[in-house]
Amino acid sequence: MSVYRRCDGVTRRGSIQLGLGGFLGTGLVAGLQAQADNSDSPSPAAKATSCILIWMDGGPTHFETFDPKPDAPAEYRGEFSDIETSVPGVGFSENMVRLAAGLNDFAMIRSIRHDQGNHGAGNHYMMTGAPPRIPVGCGAFVSFHPSMGSVAARELGQDNGLPAYFSMPRMSRSGGPNFLGAQHAPFVVADDPNRTNFKVRDVALPRELSETRFTSRTELRSKVDRMLRIRNEAAGDPSLAFDEYYRQGHNLVTSVAAQQAFDIHGESEEMRDRYGRDSFGQRCLLARRLVEAGVPFITVYDGGWDHHSNLFGALKTRLPAWDNSVATLIQDLKERGLLDSTLVIALGEFGRTPKISTLSGQTQAGRDHWANAMSVLFAGGGTPGGTVVGATDRKGFSAVDRVLSPENFVSTVYTKLGINPNKVLYTPQGRPTHLVSDPEPISELL
Repeated sequence: MSVYRRCDGVTRRGSIQLGLGGFLGTGLVAGLQAQADNSDSPSPAAKATSCILIWMDGGPTHFETFDPKPDAPAEYRGEFSDIETSVPGVGFSENMVRLAAGLNDFAMIRSIRHDQGNHGAGNHYMMTGAPPRIPVGCGAFVSFHPSMGSVAARELGQDNGLPAYFSMPRMSRSGGPNFLGAQHAPFVVADDPNRTNFKVRDVALPRELSETRFTSRTELRSKVDRMLRIRNEAAGDPSLAFDEYYRQGHNLVTSVAAQQAFDIHGESEEMRDRYGRDSFGQRCLLARRLVEAGVPFITVYDGGWDHHSNLFGALKTRLPAWDNSVATLIQDLKERGLLDSTLVIALGEFGRTPKISTLSGQTQAGRDHWANAMSVLFAGGGTPGGTVVGATDRKGFSAVDRVLSPENFVSTVYTKLGINPNKVLYTPQGRPTHLVSDPEPISELL
């Protein structure tokens, strides 16, 4: 299993416990109730019922993926050439072969920019649509505002035996619920679905416990709870969070839909090969299965995009498989009639610096953090295929045409899911908070 390390020194292994704690812990339980106001602004008509967010943690280079600069000097354009896409006049970098051929099925945003050039702050801004309130260090795990996944879980979750928000194999550093409460944190699937003995933790009864015995214990616990505790939601009783965990856990263990969704071995060998026999490809396949099971929001956390050195060597190996997996996911959803109801989005916290450099202590060239330009893949939910929104300048320094913000991006996701981005929530302290401060979506994608 690969272990990706960002420049802040945080590894996937070192963060996995935090992700599990998002669903199972109690540290987010202080006053879990967030109330929506009765705004006169109606919710938009939903174009999609699910979202698969491919989070490219570390900040993927826009030059070597979706926004090459073939006319720039060599120290800007890099080692890769550009290739034509299915849209005349639009080029991708040479390793994006399948996505270039399939651009008519999705859109590209090339003009989002912001001012948060470190991992913690950039992650928070793109995951929530809210800039950090205070300066945030590169390695910080920050939560000043609910993430898109937690909002979707709250607004779109159904009582179907499955959590409404999944993240694989860990939770992104700002992928949590903040004041929405721990019940809207992601359920983390930490195991690798590419393993022969892949198993999702805590979704099967222990061998020694029959379903009848398990159900009787659940009923007994419910009766004891009624005898021993006065439920007082207004007082912010932390035991209510345990009730929610217990209910979700019970539903998950006894849910036929959950067992079927996680049974990736039920897929044909041909389909598994199409997605790619690696961890990322199989997580994309599992995300499709969760969509079929009715889960509103799934994050496929994909680390290792912080290429300060060995940029070209690393991407020559990585990008062809990544391109294949994402292209297969979009095509598979289309073939199953699910693309119109499923958003597929791929992005990271920012792009990379225009000029290639070799940092002190490194022997191979790379690119540094750069928040003035980035590329975002956006598919599904009625998104017009073949659309390219905005542009960066000739050397890739900055978005210069149709300049957009993280708020516009997040508002677009909410609008597509039928969630009003201008909705006001109230924190447990009574403070009104807009979902997004600028609720204007990207009109070209609607």
